[in-house]
Amino acid sequence: MAEFSLPKNSKIGKGKHFPAQGAKSPKQFKVYRWSPDDGANPRTDTFEVDLASCGPMVLDALIKIKNEIDPTLTFRRSCREGICGSCAMNIDGTNTLACTKAIDEVKGEVRVYPLPHMPVVKDLVPDLTHFYAQYASIRPWMRTESVPPPDRERLQSKEDRAKLDGLYECILCACCSTSCPSYWWNGDRYLGPAILLQAYRWIIDSRDEDTGERLDNLEDPFRLYRCHTIMNCTKTCPKGLNPAKAIAEIKKLMVQRRSL
Repeated sequence: MAEFSLPKNSKIGKGKHFPAQGAKSPKQFKVYRWSPDDGANPRTDTFEVDLASCGPMVLDALIKIKNEIDPTLTFRRSCREGICGSCAMNIDGTNTLACTKAIDEVKGEVRVYPLPHMPVVKDLVPDLTHFYAQYASIRPWMRTESVPPPDRERLQSKEDRAKLDGLYECILCACCSTSCPSYWWNGDRYLGPAILLQAYRWIIDSRDEDTGERLDNLEDPFRLYRCHTIMNCTKTCPKGLNPAKAIAEIKKLMVQRRSL
């Protein structure tokens, strides 16, 4: 697999140009292309899309390109509602969701690349195998030892439920982790902002009974403490969440635990 590093990688060659004949409202999209099957170097193809017959989002343009111009263009997409995170990619230099990124927010040509510093499967599709393995490592489900109530689910107060706001909404799109320089440099051991936000979601869930082991699992020079509060994660999150704050709260719990 090719390793995609930065949107303006000088090693990426100039690709094909697909003009839009007779377009009423043309817009150029420069799209990263790479296939493991042809042995060619990565390139950027330029597609001219007529916005007069296209939906308002970048994903609409990519679908139009695939349907009407180049059927070999490869990308992930599913819900089109900013819920599933499938269409996460780097657009105009920022990690975001193609389905919620409006074309008219980008001045000039629209540059579309896969998420940075991830292995590329093909074109705009990153390999998220390692990312999901890290997610699995935090055991992201409720862990309890007590016997569950026989006639109802485990309940929690409104106040305890409110603590999960800003955490449970994470859709694991990986926009934040792939915008984090610490994750670029130490991604093999540092869990990254997305996974640590998910870890904190379970640490503070009042119904979970394995807080100690969860914190022990994160007590490592790399898994947690490679965060240097750069804040790229919070800036780029398409759901408006704050992974940096969640990481800071975990560190605070670590300090409190040592003082006991």
